[in-house]
Amino acid sequence: MEQFLIVAAAHFLALLSPGPDFFLVARTSASAGWRVASGACLGIALANGVFIGAAFAGVAILREGSALFMALQLAGCAYLLYIGKVFLRHAGQNALDNLQASAARATQGWLASLAMGFASGILNPKNALFYASLASMLASSSAGWKIAYACWMCAIVLLWDLLVAMSIGNRRVLRRFSRALPWLERASGIMLILLASAVLIHLALG
Repeated sequence: MEQFLIVAAAHFLALLSPGPDFFLVARTSASAGWRVASGACLGIALANGVFIGAAFAGVAILREGSALFMALQLAGCAYLLYIGKVFLRHAGQNALDNLQASAARATQGWLASLAMGFASGILNPKNALFYASLASMLASSSAGWKIAYACWMCAIVLLWDLLVAMSIGNRRVLRRFSRALPWLERASGIMLILLASAVLIHLALG
């Protein structure tokens, strides 16, 4: 039980650190509402599940310095630069009155959000390193405990992102801070571009 509490605390503290996934959920929720953003939340949780399974299976792609891991980092940087550019280009173009979309548009938006969330999570090299380090701590645990850890971490990722989406996407909150929404989108875009640039600089210097 003590080990579970340590792992759970480390995982939750990592969630509190804003990264690409957080900015994607925040921007999607602010621009399209929390229901559409819930697709991104599920996609991110599924991507985390892939990394958790790979980490527990000892897949070599999670080892820093490997060719596959460097390819993952480069792909992640390209994706972050693309999403950051999209955020900056469309900042302030989503009116609050348009959040009540038709059922078909809402479904398409949710599926697109799901795909973006999965791409954000799977192309985030920090996820790979984090779960690889956790897996090394749990190498001696039984298969049952590893499954329990995996289910717990995926559930917490999903619930936390949903909480973020519901908090930011609440219509009362959005109307109160409507003037700040374009700046939130621009700030999210800039942060994603800076994150990608930092990783590229690290790869170049390394």
